Amino acid sequence: MDRFFSITQAGSSVRREVVAGLTTFLTMAYIVFVNPSILVQAVPGIFDQTGKIVNQALYNQYYGAFMVATIAGAAVATLIMGLYANYPFALAPGMGLNAYFTYTVCLKLGIPWQLALTAVFIEGLIFVLLTVTGARSFVARAVPQPVKAATGAGIGLFIALIGLKNSGIVMPDPITAVTLGHLNNPSTFLAILGFFITVVLFALNIPGSILLGIILTTIIGATPLFNVTQYQGIVGKIPDISPTFFKLQFDSKTLLSGTFWVVVATFFFVDFFDTLGTLTGLAEGTGFTKKNGELQRAKRAYLADAVGTVVGALFGTSTVTTYIESSTGIAVGGRTGLTAIVVALLMIAMLFFSPLALTIPAAATAPALIFVGVLMIKSLTGIKWDDVTEAVPAFVTMTMIPFTYSIANGIALGIITYPIVKTLSGKRKEVHWFTWVLSLLFIVYLTFFRE
Repeated sequence: MDRFFSITQAGSSVRREVVAGLTTFLTMAYIVFVNPSILVQAVPGIFDQTGKIVNQALYNQYYGAFMVATIAGAAVATLIMGLYANYPFALAPGMGLNAYFTYTVCLKLGIPWQLALTAVFIEGLIFVLLTVTGARSFVARAVPQPVKAATGAGIGLFIALIGLKNSGIVMPDPITAVTLGHLNNPSTFLAILGFFITVVLFALNIPGSILLGIILTTIIGATPLFNVTQYQGIVGKIPDISPTFFKLQFDSKTLLSGTFWVVVATFFFVDFFDTLGTLTGLAEGTGFTKKNGELQRAKRAYLADAVGTVVGALFGTSTVTTYIESSTGIAVGGRTGLTAIVVALLMIAMLFFSPLALTIPAAATAPALIFVGVLMIKSLTGIKWDDVTEAVPAFVTMTMIPFTYSIANGIALGIITYPIVKTLSGKRKEVHWFTWVLSLLFIVYLTFFRE
């Protein structure tokens, strides 16, 4: 084991790697409960227009399948990262992309969830192709830095808005579009309480603060004061994955539509640059980088991410990506792929906790969404706010994602804005020629082909 993972050479030990894997797992295990709660809303016939469950049996069936898909996608991708790339990085379905999958692609655009999975599958294949051919670095240079940085923050606001909506803290209003919800509603008040619990746990540096916040909120929700949590059990048999397994749907009409390919491009863009930023951030200060700042064994790490997305789509989950929560394991000494293997094994063990997952109410997962949004806002520190030609494209990207309820629109408008502002401000040389190509393509799409 030491020879395979080069544990001693990395300055670590088996015990340290195991502890690091457990630490990383605790910080990201919330995705096992949150991801299926988002994806299940894309399935017709389960919820009414107000968001109330009208078919509990169908909900349980698909929630369980999406939970298994979440675990399978995360475990396979993390195993590849550990065994092939030998890095202590964990992967799972990405927050933001799961929301885009459900709320924009399926509910807003009306694309069936099976076709949305097909878009994720194709995006993963494109990611694999660009990684294998070495075109990854070219694409990375073409997209403006402020747009990359603002995308993370915009997704954070998008996720937070969904959490606020699901909890009832924010509700629709015919005059002002949105307004404050009824805070005396037991479910809404429980979500607010859960948010503060999560914040305090995180501030006290308690491992697994988000996961622990979900569990504590669920327990409090079972008390007579709230009566929101409906106990389903803790341990049970592995749910049936057949409702989502290999459900890709290659519809010729859809595959020829511009909207579908914009969805594919959006999944790819967010996955690609989220992975780029996460891997770069995780590598800094850990000795994983070369002299030029490039990640060692970069191709293997990117392939683990890309293949994870392809496999995840086959199981039935949205885009799989590298988790920044891996930094917690690295902080306690994780330096090799053994850390990732431990995370993957713990993920697999979660297959037996489906009753617990079904017990957790929306009021307990909504605070996690809001808090993850808080954490994602920090990407704004990478923007040069004193340079208006950088600030404006970033602002457009960040605000248009939640305000148009679409990651695609925010990215497109940000990329369109960047070369125009730069060129008219006398900074044309700072614009990559391919950025103009992307900008013109997005202008044509938004003007003539957006449905």
